[in-house]
Amino acid sequence: MWHNMIDEIKEGLWGLSIPTIRITDIIEIFIIAVIVYKILVWIKNTKAWMLLKGIIALAVFILIAALFKMNTILWIAENSISVLAIAAVVVFQPELRRALEKLGEQNLISNIIPFGQQKESERFGNETIDAIVSACYSMGKVKTGALIVVEQAIMLTEYETTGIQLDAKVSSQLLINIFEHNTPLHDGAVIIRGDRVVAATCYLPLSENMSLSKALGTRHRAAVGMSEVSDALVIVVSEETGKVSTAFGGRLVTDVTPEYLTERLINVQNKTVDTKRFVLWKGRQRHGQKHER
Repeated sequence: MWHNMIDEIKEGLWGLSIPTIRITDIIEIFIIAVIVYKILVWIKNTKAWMLLKGIIALAVFILIAALFKMNTILWIAENSISVLAIAAVVVFQPELRRALEKLGEQNLISNIIPFGQQKESERFGNETIDAIVSACYSMGKVKTGALIVVEQAIMLTEYETTGIQLDAKVSSQLLINIFEHNTPLHDGAVIIRGDRVVAATCYLPLSENMSLSKALGTRHRAAVGMSEVSDALVIVVSEETGKVSTAFGGRLVTDVTPEYLTERLINVQNKTVDTKRFVLWKGRQRHGQKHER
């Protein structure tokens, strides 16, 4: 009896078909894992997280209906999937657009195949750094709110058009005067390109990151939102506390010291950036929406 069982097991093992694993299979598994991870991280930080929980609950309900052969519910679910998918795309269009923008910022193809790249090693001078730092902490002492966007590789032309166009050399006096209470230009953000202030009273997109503290005002949420859709360094001066914060890559660092802010600006100044120049295609700028605080 035992011999027969052993023989059957051996025959079963010999009959198994073990697939051949190729290098491309391993690469494919790795790519899928990274994509799934990125999608889950993106969903966790947006309102789509509630959508995902709703989809999971609905899937469990449909599974129960399938187990108990509830044909009417299964028919309704089968004919509603396409409608629900279209509705989800319409409702969460801003989140989907932002996810595609973040994918475009990765420059995956251009990193492999360079298209006439030019190196830019410095954006602005040390005088601009000193002026920004001096202005921020001078405004912080008297609790004057400010929002300063330091442009990097991604052009912020679309956000410039939401404000008042300027072309002035950066100085601490200029920045302080712009954000002074009850002045025409104090409301909104200032965009700095190189050594020039190019626009003021600009509207920035608000972040929808659910993990941000509820204690943060609209100005801080706008700073994080701008850093999520661009590679800009955004500086915030709180009107309530006078503390200076920085936002970069969707990450907000609050109550920074003058030394920290100077170091961040120096990193931006000396950062080597690839500026892609295409013959047929030109990169499209990000979208914006109104902010304040």
